[in-house]
Amino acid sequence: MQKNKILKKVSEIGERVVNSKGFEMVDVEFVQESGSWYLRYYIDKPGGITLDDCQEVSEEISRLLDIEDPIPHSYILEVSSPGIERKLKKEKDFIKYIGSEVEIRTFEPINGKKVLTGTLSDYNNGMVILKTNSTVINIPFEKISSAKLKYKFNFDE
Repeated sequence: MQKNKILKKVSEIGERVVNSKGFEMVDVEFVQESGSWYLRYYIDKPGGITLDDCQEVSEEISRLLDIEDPIPHSYILEVSSPGIERKLKKEKDFIKYIGSEVEIRTFEPINGKKVLTGTLSDYNNGMVILKTNSTVINIPFEKISSAKLKYKFNFDE
């Protein structure tokens, strides 16, 4: 089975499990690193995901993967929170994190840059509005190759 078909199948399995628990499936990755394959599920819920939540989801997904067997070779299953610098992939992610610091990468330069950092000030009709130190930039959603939250460490405290 090719990688895209595997990713589609494991995403469906993950969605069933995660949704049944009232959680959100943020992302799924199926990648090869250092010769090993990794199947990674990133999950979340209001108030944050716990280690016990991850373990419970991992056990149930693992059981279903063993039954449905969509991956023809060995892999390592990981289930975790999306982390402090979570990826923003869906339009609803951009709406949810209005007011947050973000890093946005685009397929082509916008204002001469392919990497833009600033405050996500709005999302409206397929347009991400990013406020930087000096300007406001309108970025069409379809021009975004990747986006993530940027955590600001405060070393003054």
